[in-house]
Amino acid sequence: MDEFEIIRRCFSRTPSDESVLIGVGDDGAVMRPAPGRDLLSVVDTCVAGVHFLASLDPADIGYRAVAVNVSDIAAMGGRPRWMTMALTLDDADGAWLDGFSRGVFEAGSRYGTELVGGDITHGAEKVISIQITGDVEAGKALTRHGAAPGDDIYVSGTPGDAALGLSIIESGAQSGEHADYLVRRFTRPSPRLALGQRIAGLASAAIDLSDGLFADLDKLLAASGVAGQVELDTLPYSDAMGAIVSSDDALQFALGGGDDYELCFTAADPSVVEIAQEAGTRITRIGVVVEGAGLHCTRGGERYDYESPGYRHFK
Repeated sequence: MDEFEIIRRCFSRTPSDESVLIGVGDDGAVMRPAPGRDLLSVVDTCVAGVHFLASLDPADIGYRAVAVNVSDIAAMGGRPRWMTMALTLDDADGAWLDGFSRGVFEAGSRYGTELVGGDITHGAEKVISIQITGDVEAGKALTRHGAAPGDDIYVSGTPGDAALGLSIIESGAQSGEHADYLVRRFTRPSPRLALGQRIAGLASAAIDLSDGLFADLDKLLAASGVAGQVELDTLPYSDAMGAIVSSDDALQFALGGGDDYELCFTAADPSVVEIAQEAGTRITRIGVVVEGAGLHCTRGGERYDYESPGYRHFK
């Protein structure tokens, strides 16, 4: 099966979105943007053995590759519209491709983004690059740059679950309902689209959590030119996390684990809590923005020193 047959078999579908004028199969895609909307563009590359285990269900690999991009759109308060994909394959395994494409289209359907084009090539290992174009109400895009002293710091969901889920996959040491939940938090992340869209224009800054809560919040604070104070005793944990690891280990997973694709954001208006509830997402106030630089943590009323660069490709 050559690359053209792969495209026909796995990725060619009639567009379901009227904004897609020309989709998969031409030299380029043609889309019609909505009036009064700013365009957003995000891209992520996933490499076998680095970002995903080759042993994972290919449908989960495809779904996750889309979801991590959707999370970037969520962090900017937007909606995903169209995606392109560059796929490098070490072999043309039909069963793997069928599962992978099923996961891609499942995520695309769930989050409202249409595959409109891409490229397939052969290489030494599997590499998946997905680019998503989204849109947001003109002038309302969330960025990392607007946090100000006095703003509260919030996080959605329960950070650390995905990292613990990956640990369970790698070790195979746990099984049961709690372990299954945590594994799914890694393999099938849930981008907080509804939350991001609801807080756009209200939150002062936002970022999605891909590299760990500490590292990503630190990036937001640095981009805004401010500092943050976080009380670690306020961090939310899932019941599954609490059932499997100690509170000390839970803290390490939450601060440094990564792959959660939750939202961390700052806001001065406390009504964001009610707005998040309307969006069906739990958020927790974990700290406050202050003048200065850096992220400062306390635990049990005492200073807590934590240093983590987050995930780095080059060290």
